[in-house]
Amino acid sequence: MAESGPTRSPAAPLTRSPLFRAEQFVWLTARVLEQRLFAYHFLHGAPDAVEAALDAYRDEDGGYGHALEPDLRGPVSQPLHTAHALRVLDAIGRCAGQRVERVCRYLTAVSTPDGALPAVRPGQRGYPTAPFVPVVDDPPSELLATGPVVGLLHRNEVWHAWLFRATDFCWRAVESLEKSHPYEVEAAVAFLDSAPDRPRAEAAADRLGRLVREQRLAALDPDDLGAYPVAPGYAPGEHHFPHDFARSPASLARAWFTDGEMARSLDHLAAEQQEDGGWPVRWRQWAAAPTLEARPMVTIEALRTLRAYGRFVG
Repeated sequence: MAESGPTRSPAAPLTRSPLFRAEQFVWLTARVLEQRLFAYHFLHGAPDAVEAALDAYRDEDGGYGHALEPDLRGPVSQPLHTAHALRVLDAIGRCAGQRVERVCRYLTAVSTPDGALPAVRPGQRGYPTAPFVPVVDDPPSELLATGPVVGLLHRNEVWHAWLFRATDFCWRAVESLEKSHPYEVEAAVAFLDSAPDRPRAEAAADRLGRLVREQRLAALDPDDLGAYPVAPGYAPGEHHFPHDFARSPASLARAWFTDGEMARSLDHLAAEQQEDGGWPVRWRQWAAAPTLEARPMVTIEALRTLRAYGRFVG
């Protein structure tokens, strides 16, 4: 008997809903991995199919490469690719077992002397790379790379020796933040939302939320974006909104914003869906292929965020 693919709910009419329009965009433009992720989240697709697609990006060292993160081309494993893989596994409820044990061995092998992760290791040199991603010989530890990985592993109750020092690094990095930028804050939130010490996480999140508002890192009024500076090195117009920091109501970052601010943010997110059904890439675009590959990812995340807040998507 032929294997059946993802199916729509029979009660869901084929309308011009945001979900239907996004589905057409995904089938037209997305890689197999994002097609199967879309099917898993919205069309009753199977997690096994997502795992099979993800395997194409796995290297023998236990890490992931092959442009899984589109701005880093080439086959070599990188921490940013591996963090992306863990997000996929977490999304489908498969962040456990031997696969994650192999990932933790890879993380141990590529960590800096203080036990944390650099964003990009020098093996990337020689392959096409986004110009805003520096490739250096001795890359430092970064909260941007380490925070989301540590948070996901704690959220899935993974225990591995690598986590001890990496968790300590994240606490030091988060609690010492003074001048920051949106992507670093998002990485901090990804850590804090799942850190085991909840009172400490709540206190750190409260301080971080005040920093975000004081430094105007979140654009609270989408109709007056000129009032909010874009971080140095970001693309013109690369603003971040409340929903970027609090991707679900359960996030600690949700308390940083009023109900009205979050409603305006979600209205803006919904309105960003474009004529082709996809959402735009807001960061700096440097080549056609990375942008094409990133847009289905951004589209899936937009739909998931809207759905998490109870907004109609279809």
